[in-house]
Amino acid sequence: MASSVETAIRGVVTKGVFMLHDFNRKRMAKPAADHPFLTGIHTPMEEELTIEDLPVTGAIPISLDGRYLRIGPNPVNPDATGHHWFIGDGMVHGLRLQDGKALWYRNRWTRSGDVSDQLGEAPIPSPRGDRTTVNTNVMAIAGRTFALVEAGTAPIELGETLESLAYNPFDGTLKGPFTAHPHLDPLTGELHAITYAGKEQNRVWHAVVDANGKVRREEPIAVEHGPSIHDCAITSRYVLVFDLPVTFSMQALIAGHNFPYRWNPRHQARIGLLPRAGRGEEVIWCEVEPCYIFHAANAYDLPDGRVVLDAVVHETMFAESTQGPDSRRITFERWTIDPAAKRVDRRVIDDNPQEFPRPDERRFGQPYRYAYTMALDTADHFSGAHHLIKHDLDAGTRAIHDFGPGHFPGEFVFVPAHADAAEDEGWLIGLVVNYPGETTDLVILDAQRFEEEPVAKVRIPHRVPPGFHGNWAPG
Repeated sequence: MASSVETAIRGVVTKGVFMLHDFNRKRMAKPAADHPFLTGIHTPMEEELTIEDLPVTGAIPISLDGRYLRIGPNPVNPDATGHHWFIGDGMVHGLRLQDGKALWYRNRWTRSGDVSDQLGEAPIPSPRGDRTTVNTNVMAIAGRTFALVEAGTAPIELGETLESLAYNPFDGTLKGPFTAHPHLDPLTGELHAITYAGKEQNRVWHAVVDANGKVRREEPIAVEHGPSIHDCAITSRYVLVFDLPVTFSMQALIAGHNFPYRWNPRHQARIGLLPRAGRGEEVIWCEVEPCYIFHAANAYDLPDGRVVLDAVVHETMFAESTQGPDSRRITFERWTIDPAAKRVDRRVIDDNPQEFPRPDERRFGQPYRYAYTMALDTADHFSGAHHLIKHDLDAGTRAIHDFGPGHFPGEFVFVPAHADAAEDEGWLIGLVVNYPGETTDLVILDAQRFEEEPVAKVRIPHRVPPGFHGNWAPG
């Protein structure tokens, strides 16, 4: 534990670093061209709306009783100077479906301290003093709704109609940082996460939230260089730690950048297998070639002790752009990890650019067959293409659902048709932007008839800017 003298010295140094950051940020030159994540399809919305009784094409399945929620960056006062897509003010979009109807659409900024200041509002309660942006994921946890972000900030709890209630570290049980990507073990009801804090360079944590929404474990794991760990995966035996070469950059922070993470070829890429109840020093580390993973589809144990991981793999990340994600090559891969030999064998499932892999999440941590991904434009890897991809991992085949020119889907989530539904028996739900038509549809596909016309479309009469993650919250 750090002494009081060490703590005082770190406080002085941190204050000096952020003074330099603020000074250099004010001196940044305005970009010569339009910012790609503040213009065109990414142009932020300027107001909060409530729209009731939305028009529906087709028939919304009666079993869909709940809210579709999606979050992403949407700056209140956009400023292209030094802006990075990942740090824009958070905005949640939601649609309430019930009895075959679309009862309402709402969009609301998550009330970070900065958003509250810009809107002239009193800040929401924050028991730990959190005030920074929450913009990356939104999901139901133990019957409540939480907006999530990584790198240190507590979640913001949302009300039924998307209003921000408070920064909520799980009713005071979360002592450290949290993540944008917890994964629910359907067999235990627990959420597992690998978390990191921006100011902590030498450790990350395995956090577990129990079925009642209380944190019961925050186990530290030693690392170097402050890696950015966006996602994780679970199996029945392990939690997978993605310690890959995107790390904290003091140079970028001092230069004035609000997103101070960069490609770091000096950082050894490795995957860690942490026994789910194990101590941090029990992680089995397996080295891999330099690459980066934002999102895993799933992972599971093999009978012989090896572990399978399916994930979207980027050859590099944040190596060139300071405005948003960049990558030279993107593939959907299967990694087979041998903890005895500490070896990782990589096989490309699909070398077409894609992201946001989602399975039937009732299969998290278990063998599974289907994964659904969002295709990316080959000329601009972080502009969506016109189609979704369905992977049959047993047959080694893929199917395409093409929305047509000018229609850009985001991440789609799988919702089972009923409690006992088979894998792939259910609905795929997500937003599709008609651009430049400036409208958006909530689209519902039958997962078993993936290539056919949508079961239903709900029209939103404006463009919802592309965002990050969405989930279904049952009523």
